[in-house]
Amino acid sequence: MLAQVLRAQNSGGSSKVIFKHDLPEVALRDWAVTAVEVSYGPGESSPPHSHPGITIAYVLEGEIRSKVGDGAEASYSAGEMFLETPGELHTVSRNASTSGPAKLLALLLAEKGKPLTTAVSPS
Repeated sequence: MLAQVLRAQNSGGSSKVIFKHDLPEVALRDWAVTAVEVSYGPGESSPPHSHPGITIAYVLEGEIRSKVGDGAEASYSAGEMFLETPGELHTVSRNASTSGPAKLLALLLAEKGKPLTTAVSPS
C-alpha cells in the first residue's frame, strides 16, 4: 500500500508537509484508530479532558484555541494540526470565534476497549 501512495505522489499533482511531530514510544498491539469530527458553535468549548492514547487533530473549519499539557495556549486555523500524547491534559479546546462555527477532525489512536476521552477536573 505504501508503494502505491508513493507512486501516486510521484505521478503528478503536488504534496507538501503540513505537520510533523515526534511520537512518544508506544506499543500499538491491540490498538485501533477512531476518527471523530468535533463541531463547535460560536463561543462553544469542551471541558478539560485527556486521552489514553495519541490524538492528532486537524482543523477543518474556523479557528480552534487549544492548550495541551505544558504548552502555551495557541490558535489553529483550517488546515493546521496539533497533537496530544497519551494522558496529556487538554485544558483548553474551544472555538476562537463568537460569531462563526469551527470544526476539527480528531484521529484517536488508543488501546482497544479503553475509553477514548476522560473528563478531568481543572486544578
